[in-house]
Amino acid sequence: MPRQRDDTLDQLRQDGAFDVVVVGGGINGIGVYRELALQGLRVLLVERNDFCSGCSAAPSRMIHGGLRYLENGEFDLVWESLRERDALLVNAPHMVRPLPTTIPIARVFSGLMNGAAGFLGLSSRPASRGVLPIKIGLMLYDWTTRHRRLMPKHRFHGARETMRLWPGLSPRLRFSATYHDAWISYPERLGVELVLDTARLAPGSVALNHAEITRSGDGYRLVDRLTGATVPVNTRAVVNATGAWLDEALASLSEGDDVAETFVSGTKGSHLILDCPALYDTLGGHMIFFENDDGRVCIMFPYLGKVLAGSTDIRVDKADRVRCEPEERDYIIEAVREVFPTVPLSATNVVFSFSGIRPLPKSDQEFTGRISRGHFVKPMGGKVPQFCMIGGKWTTFRAFAAQTADVVLAELGHERVRDTLTLAIGGGAGFPAATGELVEELASRNGIDAKRAVWLADAYGTRAHEVLSFCIGRDDDVALADDCQITAAEIVYLTRTEHVARIEDMLLRRTPLAIRGDVSLEIIARVAAAMAGELGWTQDRTSREIETFIRDLADYHGVSREMLERRNHDRSDQCG
Repeated sequence: MPRQRDDTLDQLRQDGAFDVVVVGGGINGIGVYRELALQGLRVLLVERNDFCSGCSAAPSRMIHGGLRYLENGEFDLVWESLRERDALLVNAPHMVRPLPTTIPIARVFSGLMNGAAGFLGLSSRPASRGVLPIKIGLMLYDWTTRHRRLMPKHRFHGARETMRLWPGLSPRLRFSATYHDAWISYPERLGVELVLDTARLAPGSVALNHAEITRSGDGYRLVDRLTGATVPVNTRAVVNATGAWLDEALASLSEGDDVAETFVSGTKGSHLILDCPALYDTLGGHMIFFENDDGRVCIMFPYLGKVLAGSTDIRVDKADRVRCEPEERDYIIEAVREVFPTVPLSATNVVFSFSGIRPLPKSDQEFTGRISRGHFVKPMGGKVPQFCMIGGKWTTFRAFAAQTADVVLAELGHERVRDTLTLAIGGGAGFPAATGELVEELASRNGIDAKRAVWLADAYGTRAHEVLSFCIGRDDDVALADDCQITAAEIVYLTRTEHVARIEDMLLRRTPLAIRGDVSLEIIARVAAAMAGELGWTQDRTSREIETFIRDLADYHGVSREMLERRNHDRSDQCG
C-alpha cells in the first residue's frame, strides 16, 4: 500500500470525528469538500472508486456558458455559467483555455419561438435554429459578460466566407456564427489538483478514494475497499454528492425509514475520440457546434491532437456503468458526416470512446434537451442532517459547491471565512500569461527537450517544476515508448503523490494515454511495472491488474486487445 494512503488511514484511525462527511468524489463532491474545508471545518471526502471516475470522467470537456439554456428560460444559469467559465480561465489556465466555436446555419427565421414555447411548456422538441434566434442568443451571451470580457465578441459570416474558412462544410449552409467558450484538457486531473490543494490548505481534512461509508449504529463506518480495513467515523452533517447514484446513496445513508421520493433522472451521454487528420485540419482550431436532424445539439473540436465528437442524450432508468453502444457510435459518426460530407470518416477512425450518466434533476420532459442543467440543494432531516446535491455540471462545480457549503454552514452555525471565486487551482497558480515562457524555463533549467517541456507544462502547469525535481537524475526517467513524453519516473511520482491505486486510475485519469489513443500493450506493461514497484504488487497482482484493465478498455471504451497489439506493431514500424 502506498505511503500516502497509509498516512490517510492513520489520520482517520487517530481521529474519526468530522464536522462534515462528503460522500461522492466526483467534481461536485470534491468542490464542496474544498469549499467546506477552507472555511475551517474538518471534512472527510469518501469516494467509492477513484476521484472523478464516474460522470465527472465523461463530460464533453467543454467549459461553457450554456448558450442553448437560453431557450429554456434559464437566464440565471447562463449568467452563473459564464461567470464560472471566466473564473476557470483565470484560476486554471493550464487546463482551461479559450475555444473559438462556430455554428453552421442553414435557415433564417426557424426556431424564433423555441424559447417562448419551451418556457411556457407548449413544445418539448425545439425547431431548427435559424440565423435570427442564434443572433439574439449570442447578443445576450456577449451582453452578460460585458463588464469582464475575456474573449472576443461573436461575429457572423455569410455563405461565401463560411465556405472559404471551412471548405469541408455542407454547401447547403447559408451562414455561420463564431463566438468563444472554453475547453478543459484534463478534467480528471483538475479534480485531483483540488484534492491536493485542500490537503495543503486544510491539512486536518481527509480525502480517500476506493473506500465507502455506511451507517453503523449512531455513527458511520468507513471501509477501505482495497484492504477491507474499517474505521469508525462520526460527523455532524453529511453531504450526498453521489450524482446519478444519489437516490441509492440517500436510502443507504438515511436513518430508519425508506426515502420514497426520487430526485435524479439521468441521461446517458456518449462521445468518440477520432483519429482523422483530415477532419482535424478542416476544423481549423474551432469547435463546430451543430444541430442534428433530431434536434439534438452535437459538437466536435480538436482535442489533444485528435477530434472529440458527441454526444448522445438517452434516458436511463438506473444508474450504472455505461458504454458507447454501436448504434450511438454510428449516430455520432453520421452526424459528423452530415456537417462535413466530403471528409472520409468511419468507425475505423475511433480510437477511444467514453460514456457517462448526467445526474439531471428529475423531470417529465419528453425531449431530454429540455431537462434543466441547473442545480439545487435538498436538505433532509434526521439526527445527522443530510444535504443532497442535485444536478450540476462541470462548468458550475465551484458555484454549486459554494451554494451547498452556505446551506451546510448555516445548519452548523459556522461563518464563511473565505471565497473561492478567485482562488487559483493547482498548477494554475503563478502560471505565466504565455505558456511558452514556462516551456522555455522548464527546458533550459532542466536540460530536457522542447517536446517534453510542452507536455509537462500542459499537464501540470507550474507544478511541472515539482514533477521534474523528482524525475531528473533517476534511472527510470526513461520514456514509456519512443513517441511518448511520459517517463516511468513520472508514473512513480504520480503513484506516490496523487492517490493512485489501480492501473485504470493512472491510464484513464492521471494521464491521457488511453483517451489519446496512445495506450498499447507495451505501455500498459511498462506502467504496471512502474506502479508495482511503488505499490509492492506481486507478479500475480500485477498480471490481474493488467488483464482487468485490458478487459475494461474493450468493454467500456471500444479499445480491443487487437487494437492494443496493432499499436505495438505500428509503433515498432515507425521506429524501425
